[in-house]
Amino acid sequence: MQSGETKNALGDIINCYRPELKPFEDIYQHIHAHPELSGEEEQTAKKASEHLKSLGYEVHTKIGGHGVAGVLRNGPGPTILLRADMDALPVEEKTGLKYASKVIATDTNGKAQPVMHACGHDTHVTTLMAASTLLHAARDKWSGTLICIFQPAEEHLNGAQAMLNDGLYDKIPKPDLILAQHVMRMRAGTVNLRAGPLLTASDAYDVRVFGRGGHGAQPQTTIDPIVLGSSIVTRLQSIVSREVEPGKLAIVTVGSVHAGQSHNIIPSHLDLQLNVRTFDTTVRERVRAAIHRIIEAECQAAGVEQKPEIKLTFSSPATINDGKTIVALKETFQLYFEKNLVEMELPTASEDFSLLATAVGAPYVMWMFGGIDPETWDEAVEKGTQDTLPSNHSPFFAPVLQPTLKTGVDAYALAALTFLQKK
Repeated sequence: MQSGETKNALGDIINCYRPELKPFEDIYQHIHAHPELSGEEEQTAKKASEHLKSLGYEVHTKIGGHGVAGVLRNGPGPTILLRADMDALPVEEKTGLKYASKVIATDTNGKAQPVMHACGHDTHVTTLMAASTLLHAARDKWSGTLICIFQPAEEHLNGAQAMLNDGLYDKIPKPDLILAQHVMRMRAGTVNLRAGPLLTASDAYDVRVFGRGGHGAQPQTTIDPIVLGSSIVTRLQSIVSREVEPGKLAIVTVGSVHAGQSHNIIPSHLDLQLNVRTFDTTVRERVRAAIHRIIEAECQAAGVEQKPEIKLTFSSPATINDGKTIVALKETFQLYFEKNLVEMELPTASEDFSLLATAVGAPYVMWMFGGIDPETWDEAVEKGTQDTLPSNHSPFFAPVLQPTLKTGVDAYALAALTFLQKK
């Protein structure tokens, strides 16, 4: 248990050693204007690694693609890992900002895509860079080992595993605790800490069902995969309402349906892309089994002889925050952020950073912090329209520079100092 005097001292350290943030605002605007898709974060990683090298961190690059790890050894004590993700999304920016992205990049399928930091990962990179500066400057105030990870390909939910597969923990010390944060549609300056379930497990499927193609004027000679696909989409929506226990969270979304190229040709196959979100492992397995059962049964009912192709393209576990760590963080966060430590609705997004912790049996916590201009947020709350404000993955999502960056920097530093204090 920490004394109030100790906790106040942490705030004093942050306010004394926080770097001038204007250069980091410039870095943020540069990264925002030059986003890179998942697996292609070369320039963002270079900026992060060069920053860590300039401070004297031990730096490892190109881990699992463009992953970066910086290590600062500062005497005896715990090893604390702070993580930020770097990748952007194939979204055309519509914010109207002077530093809005105009980038067009080629994705892994060879398709040209507009690219935008629509999820706020530019904020994460910038705040961790600034926090690494603060903690380096304040190293006579704490003891232990600090690790700063800049992770690629979070949006594909495979970047953390790629770093692990590339021997991450052969290159850096194994952490005792892993911490991360995410900017959200919340009032800028506010922070949320939540114990237990935070983010859902995510499973994505690519599905191809087969039919028998033919002339659109002679459907009796065909097995129409579009009719079949329509039945599958409708039936999949019954999983949550009829097979999942009421009160248990589950989401089944068909995000893409594609078949055919012409008005008068019945195609020979149809492609579906599905996404599933769950918290409970039993629910997760039941939903997975139902997806296979429904698709296969609908194909059989349609008279299709060729079995459907059901491919799990990526999968990520639920994010379950460690309760003991949350208790410790709430002590320091409550004193520092005061009324700006707020509650929020449970998000149903997904993350892969927990894999960095479970790979070594370490506890982990992710917290959320706000990026919406306070005046805009307050006006929306007064009108009851805050749910209409741009959220993550929107082409209009644009965290206000301040106090968003300051809050993110302070939260990273405060969280690390909570566990790296000198005895």
